[in-house]
Amino acid sequence: MKALNVIFAATALTLTAGLAQADVRPDHIPGLLKSGEIASFEKLNQAALAKHPGATIHDTELDHSYGKLVYEVELRDAQGVKWDVDLDAKTTEVLQDKQDT
Repeated sequence: MKALNVIFAATALTLTAGLAQADVRPDHIPGLLKSGEIASFEKLNQAALAKHPGATIHDTELDHSYGKLVYEVELRDAQGVKWDVDLDAKTTEVLQDKQDT
């Protein structure tokens, strides 16, 4: 019985953590842009590309992380190296810039 309780608790914690960092629903994005809660995607993409000149964007996501809205960008530079750049979606401040391994 104890093992079953542990499994249920672990499952509940995993689901809660997943919900806390879930992607922002696409239908919420126009309102976030209009209210100024997030910068334009053009500005966010420019900020990410500024970290790796000549890179190309392969994927983007808008998530809740670090207690705020975060724009996550996956880049590939001219040498083919993958990079993950996380930006504060409102200020375009770089929160994380790491090589994807």
